[in-house]
Amino acid sequence: MIGGVVLIRIDNDNPKAIYEQIYDEIVRLIFSKSLKPDEKLPSVRELASMIRINPNTIQKAYKYLEEDNYIYSIKGVGNFVNDADELRNLHLKNMKDELHKVVKSLKELGLRNERIIEMVRDILTPGTKGGHDVND
Repeated sequence: MIGGVVLIRIDNDNPKAIYEQIYDEIVRLIFSKSLKPDEKLPSVRELASMIRINPNTIQKAYKYLEEDNYIYSIKGVGNFVNDADELRNLHLKNMKDELHKVVKSLKELGLRNERIIEMVRDILTPGTKGGHDVND
């Protein structure tokens, strides 16, 4: 919520659970900097009322957001946004670790560096063989 406007969109046709949609929307708002570091989030009851969702669903989303360090809570005060830049750096580190595992697995399969780089280029270049663009 920014300036009293709810920016969380729930798609009832989406097969993803509602708490996951709320989680994803809040993460999106954090990374887009629509939610600022240390900004207080609406209380569970406030958000539940605003988007007409069961408070237990909001609580579940907040719980997972806190476990993943997107938000922090102060007992009796509320839930607050963590710094997006710090979160992005942590996320990038985790992604680099995952990429390292994938490259290691590819090398164990006997692929040479040049082939691995070619595979990455294919993925990064839309419309190429092996690339992943919207027309795939």
